[in-house]
Amino acid sequence: MVGGGNFIRGVAASESGIDRVVADQMGMLATVINGLALQDALEKLGCHTRVTTAIEIREVAEPFIRRRSVRHLEKGRVVIFAAGTGSPYFSTDTAAALRAIEIKADVILKATKVDGVYDADPQKFSQAKMFSRINYLDVLARGLKVMDTTAISMCMDHSVQIIVFNLNVPGNLKRVMLGEKIGSLVSR
Repeated sequence: MVGGGNFIRGVAASESGIDRVVADQMGMLATVINGLALQDALEKLGCHTRVTTAIEIREVAEPFIRRRSVRHLEKGRVVIFAAGTGSPYFSTDTAAALRAIEIKADVILKATKVDGVYDADPQKFSQAKMFSRINYLDVLARGLKVMDTTAISMCMDHSVQIIVFNLNVPGNLKRVMLGEKIGSLVSR
């Protein structure tokens, strides 16, 4: 699941006066743009990919159909999920949790701009402590901003682990995909 925050965040846009539903729809479109950019980058590396969306844009991506996405994965293709759930008021975090559950994924790789899950915002508090492991309930009880509470709850209910890592560190995506222990693991 790709986000679109580099273009627009629905919640932030609605706070500046844009109707919330319209702002969320703009955010969904931004995720499609990022999905296409990711597809282009991966295909230049030789990866076979498919972009699927929760909204219809057949000229640029496939509609999300769970069985078709699973089949693409079985064939070794990278499936990029875009447009969130296709509904306003749901974050891409919640959409990522939903898609992970639907395709029976074991883990969500949450690429972000910090090294993992902290007890406070490390960009504001230099003494913030990073957790190498933390359980879902602790994330919820402490109000940690890993993912929204709906996403964390869904992952907990369906035993989908979450690895939070810094995408801005060169090589981190490859390291996490190869199973190297980086970032923070959110699990039972």
